[in-house]
Amino acid sequence: MKFKTTSLEKKWIWYDVGNSAFTLLVSTIMPIYFNYLAGEAGISEVDYLAFWGYATSAATIITAVLGPTLGTASDFQGWKKKLFLGSLFPGALGCVFLGLTSSWIWFLGIFVVAKAAYSLSLVFYDSMLVDVTEPDRMDEVSARGYGWGYIGSCIPFVLCLLLVLFYDSIGLTMSQAMAGAFLLTALWWVGFSLPLVRSYRQKAYVEKKSHYASEGFRRLAHVFGELKEQKKVLFFLLAFFFYIDGVYTIIDMATAYGTALGLDTTGLLLALLLTQIVAFPAALIFGKLSARYKNSMLIRICIGAYFLIAVYAIFLRTQWQFWVLAVCVGLFQGAIQSMSRSYFARIIPAERSGEYFGIYDICGKGAAFLGTILVSFISQVTGNTNLGVGSLAVMFLLGFLFFLKTERTE
Repeated sequence: MKFKTTSLEKKWIWYDVGNSAFTLLVSTIMPIYFNYLAGEAGISEVDYLAFWGYATSAATIITAVLGPTLGTASDFQGWKKKLFLGSLFPGALGCVFLGLTSSWIWFLGIFVVAKAAYSLSLVFYDSMLVDVTEPDRMDEVSARGYGWGYIGSCIPFVLCLLLVLFYDSIGLTMSQAMAGAFLLTALWWVGFSLPLVRSYRQKAYVEKKSHYASEGFRRLAHVFGELKEQKKVLFFLLAFFFYIDGVYTIIDMATAYGTALGLDTTGLLLALLLTQIVAFPAALIFGKLSARYKNSMLIRICIGAYFLIAVYAIFLRTQWQFWVLAVCVGLFQGAIQSMSRSYFARIIPAERSGEYFGIYDICGKGAAFLGTILVSFISQVTGNTNLGVGSLAVMFLLGFLFFLKTERTE
């Protein structure tokens, strides 16, 4: 039977189209511009990669602290949309301001704020899945979100890329071109969020029993205590922490990694554009496969594929090898994200999705904390960025083992 999305499901999917433009900017043009600013300040390539990794980790720490607390608060009636807007607009404004600074330190500081706000918006967005669709449609809707997000983000990215590559032909400076690219991305992000903002209504919620703050902290402490009894949720979160951290480290540091290896900048950007194009049909195909095969089996396949990708990165030296890496990542990137989101949504209480997705976000969308620290540390200690990225294989191996434990737990 043909799967037809409802109006509300489409509007939820459109936010993926909007926010994915920021994600693509973070993994492509943004680190290249930071490399330019850092180079102007005399910072070495190895230190540049490390500083970018540390900034990404700082954004994750902020998300890890605020995500569960605000996620819990979002479960109160009428709060999810408010908190969603409260993270969306600071993130978009931060994106605009990134194009207005020429200081590498200020750039990193604003990036941390914008990235953290973006990640927090996804806590509320992901938890909305239980309100916009039914449990038996979650895999397909989640997959379509990522799929259309990947292909949709290519439109502003191509426009930004044209600005950055041909700024002198249209009478702009590099700084002006970058400012335009960041502004365009912010407008795309906000524009595709508005239909969801107008139509979303929180159906699953908990009643406030006391003051919002005290009740929120009480419930947050309670859910952490519950994890001792909810073994399936606990083991999944442990698995997710390791494997998705590796996935997001690759997404966030791919361009920085290629740049540190001395690869051609234009080639890197086009390769990562190819990743988005490949990820579009791949995510939709995995969504279709979820109707025939267990979600858990598809997740195991994706984790195994990423383990091999990390091992392959150890031997990467040339531009064509980076293109192969880009295609392989595209095949499994959207699938592992969408399947994980829908898997988790089905094993948690719907009315408490905000608090659970707040914890999920510690391990997930704010990700690349342990992974970026690991890559940065190994790169600096060994002086070899290949070994730094290759060390992520350990993350995928641990994630796979914990996921096997999840499947054996009822």
